[in-house]
Amino acid sequence: MLLSQLAQASDSLPPLAQVDASPAQGERIFVAREAGHCVLCHQVQGLDAPFQGNLGPDLSGVGSRLSAGQIRLRIVDAARLNPDTIMPPYYRSEGLTQVAAAYHGRTVLSAEQIEHLVAWLATLEQPDG
Repeated sequence: MLLSQLAQASDSLPPLAQVDASPAQGERIFVAREAGHCVLCHQVQGLDAPFQGNLGPDLSGVGSRLSAGQIRLRIVDAARLNPDTIMPPYYRSEGLTQVAAAYHGRTVLSAEQIEHLVAWLATLEQPDG
């Protein structure tokens, strides 16, 4: 079954790659400008990263609200759930516009990077309070 068919069948996706996913690597991807740079639009309470964004939802406690598969789908292509989202698809390469020629046919993040990012986000529990 194709990735797009799996996403249409539910609000989650199975792992994209067989990798020993590292939450530490996922956190680095979240803040790295040359990788996901998720912190540009999202914030996480307690994360040591300056200038966290507020365009996207606060991801503090996301691991308490969503399963790993649900988190994965939102990173892969949030437009599958909300066609009006401003979040870019991090693991889709077809049907995109305004993509530099050097990046045609490529995804923003690799399957392995997605899995590391999911591993970290899934550890973010709802803060006590």
